[in-house]
Amino acid sequence: MNNIRNRVQLIGNLGADTQLKATSNGSHIANARIATKEVYTNKAGEKVTDTQWHNLVAFGKNAETLAQYGKKGKELAVNGKLTHRSYADSSGTKRYFTEVVIQEFVLLR
Repeated sequence: MNNIRNRVQLIGNLGADTQLKATSNGSHIANARIATKEVYTNKAGEKVTDTQWHNLVAFGKNAETLAQYGKKGKELAVNGKLTHRSYADSSGTKRYFTEVVIQEFVLLR
């Protein structure tokens, strides 16, 4: 059962080109945002599209590959885990951030 704990699977489209950064030890980190959408009909009979944005982060070889091929509009299937972190902004206010750490992904289109 441990292999299904904290597991996230998403299919959506990248909202912008993937951003790649190098760390001081030479490894890579990639950041991207993916939009998923759900279409349903509300009680009034109107078609509604609900779009959700998700922050993605990849490390190492996954980061390099995602940066090379992960361009705005590309459809992507992602498998990873959900993480939460916080930081203090320039004014000292604590900000919270949720992201999916990519463990594997597939470019669909």
